[in-house]
Amino acid sequence: MPHLVILYTPNLDRPVDQGGTDMQALCRALADTMLKQRDEAQALVFPAGGIRVLAYPAAHYAVADGGRAGEAAGRGNDYAFVYLNLRMGRGRSALVHQSVGCALEATAQAHFAPLLQERLIGITLQIDEGHEVFDAKNSSLHPLFKKD
Repeated sequence: MPHLVILYTPNLDRPVDQGGTDMQALCRALADTMLKQRDEAQALVFPAGGIRVLAYPAAHYAVADGGRAGEAAGRGNDYAFVYLNLRMGRGRSALVHQSVGCALEATAQAHFAPLLQERLIGITLQIDEGHEVFDAKNSSLHPLFKKD
């Protein structure tokens, strides 16, 4: 942990000049944002080796009214949607939750700003911190980031 999972409508996989976006660039920008997060004591919020940002296009989807309102408004019927869900382990303060959320939102807003001007798109960011009933980790990544 932390894992940031992005679900999105596959119409966003089109080339940028056709109303799509570079999801790989978004993933990297969000991971870089997570790497920069600090808590109240200026310690890293997330271990570098645990950061995962994964994006998946939805195989099937329906958004809002299917485009009727967009058509009526002269903005087209090709709605898009992006859902970003950060799942992190328990124990971080409310201030950290807020600052991480604001930082990730700013990164997502910067990435999607051109699309928000051009097309009808909804973007949701949610952070979950839960009570794990089972949590197993196996990683050869974490040792890369351990300081001796």
